[in-house]
Amino acid sequence: MKNLVKLGFAVLLSATFTTAKAQNSNPENSTLWEVSGNGLTKPSYIAGTFHTMCSSDFEIKSKVMKALEKTDNFVMEINYTDPAEMAAMQKMYQTDKKLSDQLTPAEAKELDKILNDYGTDLKKMDNSSSQGLYSLIALKSTPCPQTEMKFYEIELLKNAIKSKKKVYGLEKVEEQFTSINKAYDLKAVIEQLKMGKEYEILLKKMVVAFKNEDVTSLYTHFKNDKIMNAKQEKAMLTDRNNNWAEKMPEIMKKESSFFAVGGAHLMGKNGVIQLLKSKGYTLKPISSL
Repeated sequence: MKNLVKLGFAVLLSATFTTAKAQNSNPENSTLWEVSGNGLTKPSYIAGTFHTMCSSDFEIKSKVMKALEKTDNFVMEINYTDPAEMAAMQKMYQTDKKLSDQLTPAEAKELDKILNDYGTDLKKMDNSSSQGLYSLIALKSTPCPQTEMKFYEIELLKNAIKSKKKVYGLEKVEEQFTSINKAYDLKAVIEQLKMGKEYEILLKKMVVAFKNEDVTSLYTHFKNDKIMNAKQEKAMLTDRNNNWAEKMPEIMKKESSFFAVGGAHLMGKNGVIQLLKSKGYTLKPISSL
């Protein structure tokens, strides 16, 4: 399961050994939010996550675990306990058309050279989808061996399963990959791969923001124009946030739920927090439980 999660788009938000020292003073900058009102009999919670990080940098705050304990359901972006979804994910990382057949000889030669910097080559990756290529960015940017990587949602999932909670997903693998492919075609992925060190620097800023619970800064970094233009933001954030915000009310009405989504999805005028507020719910940042 870990290998499958690691290959998801979620690994864009990888981690670093950089530690955060100063806590952000903005009370709205919290990774945990309570959802109440609008007919809910029990509150639900939304936790912004940082999908992949080194074990030395990994922490799930006690308030997050307490919120999970209080709820009946655990809802992830994708339900990793569904065998059909896991099979779909494996399939999505392969392509029927080789990468080299989608490129000119000069472009293929350039990609092969780029891939050498990632410890592989085009021959080995030729049957991968463009998103299989994209996963290399996180693996290279995370400053620790794969054996030392921790997966935020998987740790939460372990606790949810242990507590016998029901597990759901906000979207299907196919839906997620459709969004990713709208945002990043093969040429766009190659441009991302070229960034190399710039990505590592940007991701260091992201992990510092996350550890400070500064989800506003995390959202801003994620929207950096070097990794996301307006079209890509619409496909990766806005459209998905709107889809999730349409599904969440029905889930919360039935039972108290704990939602775990990437931290960059929380903030902004099209973020999950604001979208649920516009539907009449009360959203409160949680400092402690």
